[in-house]
Amino acid sequence: MRRVTEEGYLKNCASNRQQYLAAEANAKRRKLGFWDQPNPLMPWDFRRGKTASHSQSDSITQSSRTNCDPSYPDICLTSGAADLDCKDIPYRNFRVVGSNPHRFDRNGDGIGCER
Repeated sequence: MRRVTEEGYLKNCASNRQQYLAAEANAKRRKLGFWDQPNPLMPWDFRRGKTASHSQSDSITQSSRTNCDPSYPDICLTSGAADLDCKDIPYRNFRVVGSNPHRFDRNGDGIGCER
């Protein structure tokens, strides 16, 4: 799955890469612009005909944040959900803090599911 910060978008921005990632995470956290949608669909996914529904709907919820895992403050993954991999979720380049139970931040830089 492609994402906003895919190499094609940041390959010539080496000196500003972290600033762009931080700005994206901030926009997600504050629900600004594109991220104000209850279930944002990336433009390239829309063009491919994908929909905003997800197969992991019991583990991933946007509407209710009451039982969200605090390790992923910019998205809502149900606390105690079955082990998930990046391929199982529609999110990319989100903040990871704390215990990181799904091991989405493999390189320890605080950003989950980046490529």
